Amino acid sequence: MSATTIHARNALLPGGWAQDVRFVLEGETIAAITPSVKPEAEDHRVDHLLPGMSNHHSHAFQRAMAGLAETRGSGTDTFWTWRDVMYRFALSMDPDQMEAVATHLYMEMMEAGFCHVGEFHYLHHDRAGRPYANIGELCDRIAAAAGATGMDVTLLPSFYAHSTFAGAAPVEGQRRFINDVDGFARIVERCRELARIMPGVSVGVAPHSLRAVTPDELSAVVDMAGDAPIHIHVAEQVKEVEDCLQWSGKRPVQWLLDNAPVNDRWCLIHATHLTPEELDAIVLSKATVGLCPVTEGNLGDGISRCKGLFEQGGAFGIGTDSNVLIDVGQELRQLEYSQRLAHGNRAVLAGQGASTGRELFEAARAGGGAALGSSTDLVAGGLASFVVFKNEDAPWLTQDRLIDGWIFGGAFRPDAVWARGRQVVEDGRHVARPDIAARFRTTMQDLMNETGLA
Repeated sequence: MSATTIHARNALLPGGWAQDVRFVLEGETIAAITPSVKPEAEDHRVDHLLPGMSNHHSHAFQRAMAGLAETRGSGTDTFWTWRDVMYRFALSMDPDQMEAVATHLYMEMMEAGFCHVGEFHYLHHDRAGRPYANIGELCDRIAAAAGATGMDVTLLPSFYAHSTFAGAAPVEGQRRFINDVDGFARIVERCRELARIMPGVSVGVAPHSLRAVTPDELSAVVDMAGDAPIHIHVAEQVKEVEDCLQWSGKRPVQWLLDNAPVNDRWCLIHATHLTPEELDAIVLSKATVGLCPVTEGNLGDGISRCKGLFEQGGAFGIGTDSNVLIDVGQELRQLEYSQRLAHGNRAVLAGQGASTGRELFEAARAGGGAALGSSTDLVAGGLASFVVFKNEDAPWLTQDRLIDGWIFGGAFRPDAVWARGRQVVEDGRHVARPDIAARFRTTMQDLMNETGLA
């Protein structure tokens, strides 16, 4: 196997920025990293080379409805009215359409600088709510979409059994989501089979939320995880907090921490509505808080307590969730700006004298990696998955200032992305974009007709 060599004028290594760095790639991994060396004739030369970002939370099928839930209905629009539109798409997609949408989404993620995604997947059954002959059919399609684009994926099959707290029966719009514990165990096993045969695929579990599982079901799903990641939606909306209080006498995060073995393998998605005591307890548990800044803003969910989390050294990552917008820089900018608006000052998520962009990028990357049980660090022996920036239009922005310009100035998008030793994005576009985009356009035309939104 011949090696590929890349020379970066600047590279963000675990110890910080280094100059004139030569990377030797062998297969999927980085075989060697040598700073402070001149480029050699055969080297592929780049300006800035950064580790890729992990996206801890995605519902791939929802990319199909981006921009289609922005018409105000009667009364007050909330998450719950948005969910009605989401159900229309969830009930319409067949496996081929699901794969086409997911493939286009993962292509967009790679162009944005994401290299690993956690797919919190709860669309399991056919349009009538019946299991497919291969009960993990739609998980297969997610894995295929990731493989077609070069995206690493942690499959997070989601257990969903009830419409709300106290084991309430599911509603008709949820029929494709619903499983019992035994059926869900079969889906998890199929995901593990995929992980054994497909590079870049790993598996965790995702009890959907406290409103969608009973305490006994939660315990059973957690037991299935073994030592793998566990993700759960919690305290996303005020109504959820109120309903949980009515059911149990406790707030959702309080109930979860009191009744489940929450530790550093857990990712608490959103965790928007917290008391100071709940925030302290999350930090103590070492769980990652799974922030989804653009989606939380789009749905009007509220502003997180990320300032306190950051100051206490708690872990957080970024996820694209509803996939209304795919952009690493905008997720991080939305996160920081929401904190500025909440607290009335600037550079909230940064230490004294530090670059806000760099601090955001590094913290979110570390938290996302922790949530998915992986690392995108640029180290010898690590995966050769990284992002390249070419800043010929603003050469005065280098190192930390380049990251600040990316996040806050919108000055850049990645020029190139490498995934497991293979360049998948060149000049800002995925190498398979023409075919993937054509399939997506046809799929969307069909879905618009089928959902009555054309």
